[in-house]
Amino acid sequence: MTIMSGVGAEDDIPLGERKTVTDFCYLLDKSKQLFNGLRDLPQYGHKQWQSYFGRTFDVYTKLWKFQQQHRQVLDNRYGLKRWQIGEVASKIGQLYYHYYLRTSETSYLNEAFSFYSAIRQRSYYYQVNKEDRPELVVKKLRYYARFIVVCLLLNKMDLVKVLVKELSEEIEEYTQRFNTEDQLEWNLVLQEVAAFVEADPVMILNDDNAVVVKSNRLQEGGVPQLEPGMVVGQLTLADALIVGNSNNQVKFSELTIDMFRMLQALEREPVNLATQSSKPGTLEPSEKPAKRENPHKYLLYKPTFSQLYTFLSASFKELPANSVLLVYLSATGVFPTGRSEYEGPYDFGGVLTNTNRDVVNGETVQKRNQAQKEMHCLHPGDLYPFTRKPLFIIVDSSNSTAYKNFSNLFGQPMVCLLSPTVYPKTLPGKCKSEYGPSPMRAQCSDTASHTRIGTGLMRLQELFS
Repeated sequence: MTIMSGVGAEDDIPLGERKTVTDFCYLLDKSKQLFNGLRDLPQYGHKQWQSYFGRTFDVYTKLWKFQQQHRQVLDNRYGLKRWQIGEVASKIGQLYYHYYLRTSETSYLNEAFSFYSAIRQRSYYYQVNKEDRPELVVKKLRYYARFIVVCLLLNKMDLVKVLVKELSEEIEEYTQRFNTEDQLEWNLVLQEVAAFVEADPVMILNDDNAVVVKSNRLQEGGVPQLEPGMVVGQLTLADALIVGNSNNQVKFSELTIDMFRMLQALEREPVNLATQSSKPGTLEPSEKPAKRENPHKYLLYKPTFSQLYTFLSASFKELPANSVLLVYLSATGVFPTGRSEYEGPYDFGGVLTNTNRDVVNGETVQKRNQAQKEMHCLHPGDLYPFTRKPLFIIVDSSNSTAYKNFSNLFGQPMVCLLSPTVYPKTLPGKCKSEYGPSPMRAQCSDTASHTRIGTGLMRLQELFS
């Protein structure tokens, strides 16, 4: 603990102010300890992590309120810098974002946006560039990258473009000033987000010729009415695994364009999106919704076979009664190397899971005996044990046909949707992720790049939603 005194010796500091600094240092150290412990929590399961997250939120709530209430004392006696306040706000934004990933509740995305936006509006990191400490500038760059991810998920594309421009300027100043070795890494971040923003070639215009950003999420009141005589089914989509392991696909952070589209297609639009304040206020993360509005999701970017199977098993184990597990596979196809006398669920290939083997021109280099099966492939037969419960499978791959004879061994409800094996060159992602949430826009992507579409298309889209 460091106590700064502008006048006189340290002993002259009033006891109350000394206690304020001591309490602040305790909360700051405790918050860092809990935050660093988040990485040790199990990534799967619905309950094991909740109490730890709750304690972490409680400490950050106290820390944020404490620095607000005692700012003058902390400025004078502790030497609190604005970038340190920004770092606390950034950590709270990260907490809300990871809470969204864990719960699939889009309202927490709004909370993350609230804190990230306040950091920018209040210029908490402004003085960082004047200090001769490159690690502080890296904190600022990482904050920008995280803010961009949240804005992408909230479809704030105009703000994303502004943030990318600011990030580019920050990276240029950082690399010129410190001559660091991570310049290529940060330039790659810029290239990835630029490609992500340009991934949808179709522009939708309203009557005023303004570009309309269409969300893939389910809008309030957007569910089609049931036709007379139709009965609502007894099954509910409760869990989803969204897997992205395609070579050379547009991505940002650990989110491919396919994963991005699919996760939004499985969410409802936040009701309070337009009414969110940009000011960090009272944190009350323990007030979770009475029931989960969106199905719980696991986002798996380039998982190994063992990782994928672990998450599948966890979802299968915790799947509630009368519920469905959705598995979305966007991955490179693995094809059989020869024909077998008996063609079973392991003889048609499947989709690739993560491996360290070489990839040449987007194709996996095969280095095995032709009589052996591909050990890094998710074969149709690997999913058979999970058909003991209702299962919805979507395969978006060049070898999706490997799953066309998928067997329903246990008589449970099952759906298996397969993508085409040839894709239009204008599509930056795979077909199912484009056509699923937005079929009319996908059709325009097939026929013409950068097509301008008026309100007529928007009305058609509403009809087909």
